[in-house]
Amino acid sequence: MFEKSRLLFGLTATALTVFAFFAPAANAQGMIQIKGSDSEVNLVQRLAEVFMQKNPGVNISVTGGGSGTGIAALINKQTDIANSSRELNSKEEETAKKAGVNPFRVVFATDAISLILHPENPVAKLTIEQLGKIFKGEIANWKEVGGPDLKISLYGRQSNSGTYVFFREFVLKGDYSQRMKSMNGNAQIVEGVQRDKAGIGYVAVGYVVGQTGEIKTGIKILNVARDDKAEAFSPAKMEIVMSGKYSISRPLNQYLNKKPTGMLLEFMKFQIGPVGQEIVKKQGFFPVQASWMEFNRQQGL
Repeated sequence: MFEKSRLLFGLTATALTVFAFFAPAANAQGMIQIKGSDSEVNLVQRLAEVFMQKNPGVNISVTGGGSGTGIAALINKQTDIANSSRELNSKEEETAKKAGVNPFRVVFATDAISLILHPENPVAKLTIEQLGKIFKGEIANWKEVGGPDLKISLYGRQSNSGTYVFFREFVLKGDYSQRMKSMNGNAQIVEGVQRDKAGIGYVAVGYVVGQTGEIKTGIKILNVARDDKAEAFSPAKMEIVMSGKYSISRPLNQYLNKKPTGMLLEFMKFQIGPVGQEIVKKQGFFPVQASWMEFNRQQGL
């Protein structure tokens, strides 16, 4: 059995994709397959690495592609776990039900979506309403919010991204400007803003903040206020995010087909346990908030 799992782990990406098309990866001996959120992919890869070190003979494959990609793969029974930075929508729930899939949600970390600028941009804080107007194109020049006379460059994600959906629904409450550059992932947004003095983008906190709160070189993080009468807060400070003071935070999710058992269950417990939560912090994200940890407990985890 051990040799078989090692053989599967050594398959080429193409062969593994073909295998996964016919059956979920966990049907293989000791193999777990995870697909989905770009915001979560680096974090889950690290969690998987440590779990495999502690459980010889278990192999975990983690790939990105966006939350929508992971959810679709779960519904099509092509993955064991879907990483998703958003909740399933009603259409996905209906499609899953028709496919005989019963999505089981686990919250394993907390994210604070971070608004990033070029370091030379003097703007230090914005309200959620201002951010919505900027990304809808209603505010088109930095001078309208106290910045330089520069046309704003927008950097965002593609529509299969959970962050794209969450930010649209929570901040814009409308459609993105057609001028927004649709990037493949968080890292590409960071790189774009680092080169663009007029740029602004939104990314998962783990891509711009280190475990001690240090901010990635070459970018600036905005403080965000709920409205023009409220105090603005930074997503770089754990105590602020965990207290709920930072406005644009969200739970990071994984979905499985029904309540997990066996090694899948052990991996879920590992992620939300003490060792897993320390890894979450070391990767620049934040632990599961108390209300969501209670949700996990009520799920039987």
